[in-house]
Amino acid sequence: MCGILGVVSQIPANQLLYDGLQVLQHRGQDAAGIATLDGRTFHLHKGNGLVRDVFRTRNMRALTGNAGIAHVRYPTAGSAVDHNEAQPFYVNSPFGIVLGHNGNLTNADELKRQLFVDDLRHVNTNSDSEVLLNVLAHELQAISKGLRLDVPTIFAAVSGVHRRCRGAYAVVAMIAGYGLLAFRDSHGIRPLVVGVHETEQGPEYLVASESVALDTLGFRFLRDVAPGEAIFIDFDGNLHSRQCSEKFSLNPCIFEYVYLARPDSVIDGVSVYETRLSMGEYLADKLKREWDGVDIDVVIPIPDSSRPSALQLANRLGLPFREGFVKNRYIGRTFIMPGQALRKKSVRQKLNAIGMEFKGKNVLLVDDSIVRGTTSREIVQMARDAGARQVYFASAAPPVCFPNVYGIDMPSRHELIATGRSDEEICREIGADRLIYQDLEDLKAAVRKANPAITGFDASCFDGNYITGDITPHYLDVIEARRGDGKADTAMDEDQMELDLVMSLSSM
Repeated sequence: MCGILGVVSQIPANQLLYDGLQVLQHRGQDAAGIATLDGRTFHLHKGNGLVRDVFRTRNMRALTGNAGIAHVRYPTAGSAVDHNEAQPFYVNSPFGIVLGHNGNLTNADELKRQLFVDDLRHVNTNSDSEVLLNVLAHELQAISKGLRLDVPTIFAAVSGVHRRCRGAYAVVAMIAGYGLLAFRDSHGIRPLVVGVHETEQGPEYLVASESVALDTLGFRFLRDVAPGEAIFIDFDGNLHSRQCSEKFSLNPCIFEYVYLARPDSVIDGVSVYETRLSMGEYLADKLKREWDGVDIDVVIPIPDSSRPSALQLANRLGLPFREGFVKNRYIGRTFIMPGQALRKKSVRQKLNAIGMEFKGKNVLLVDDSIVRGTTSREIVQMARDAGARQVYFASAAPPVCFPNVYGIDMPSRHELIATGRSDEEICREIGADRLIYQDLEDLKAAVRKANPAITGFDASCFDGNYITGDITPHYLDVIEARRGDGKADTAMDEDQMELDLVMSLSSM
């Protein structure tokens, strides 16, 4: 998962983009970048690290212009961050284009070969986002013959991207001299929203991964970008849109609602917070059915994303709800850290138990999900060390049994604690006295409760049904082999390798 932004404004865009990245920081902590457009010249700065660490005053001053795009990234394969893969990416032929991408192309290798052999384009990194950028550039060149662009030509090029690219992608791109382009894959796996701010000088538009970016920057939510749809905003403030995919349907990633998105976001008409409350209700009903007679003294959430589910579960069961863990907010999120060794090291640095809430009690811990089980095992032990008599564990999501290939850091089957294990075996692995999971159909119902119009989901990490229809056992084997070769346990570069790429890139 990554976070993307694109803006066409009446004022300098640099501060808007910086503030938007701060709001979307939860979607990626390993690299950040901003590209602005001033006339026909791009100004770009990007590097490894948090937004606050990548950008200094001198960098911000150099990012001139009233339009731009921005990106926060984490490595989907879980390897150490390559500073060359920080986004946005840039090409200068046939038009100056910068692009940021959230998702993962499942046919990136095939596309890379096509680009080199057929399209005569060279890709410098291993990033599928650079592949996608070059596919878009080639389609623009082929349709326009390298001459000037118009809106129908731009939309026709996006249709070409949809025909060639498979997987999950939400994209923002800036075309020098023309405007801001944004589009979403034909399955609608990754989220993308658009908002507007009316000013005396004319409308301003913002495209973002989550609606919370619109809220905090003062933009009014217009709508979600539809699956397969492209939106183009020219520099005169005109918004154009077109359905660019021959076949399209909405299948949002259900893990966005479980964990990835901020609770104050609304994605595809669904409040993330409302969904998490409903998840707690459904889980409470399952507990009533299957744990009759189990004595629970207190319900304690594992901060932060499980808190709404745990609160609603406690309310529905008539049990006390308590905060039992204090979170150190200066430690990064363990789930998206690029190595297992670093993840193991950080759990106890990140959370500390409040002893009085555990001592002598039968405690029900509620987490949003269990992926590798490393964090769960540590937290169960922390509860025991704090004096808990019995430690029960509830997951607000179903067992994660399959790799996710659409942009979430869990590609290896052997890393997933639920793969090939029963609930009882998982319970023993994490050291709990009892364990209960949410049912997948209940999770889907929790989302549909907020928007009944959603009929399909990408729930592949739970059910192994890959919505794009192109994922084979061989594909999964290749991903896992690369993960091993990439030394996933390597820690991030300590120097962050700050890139002074505030460069003036001529577009013509």
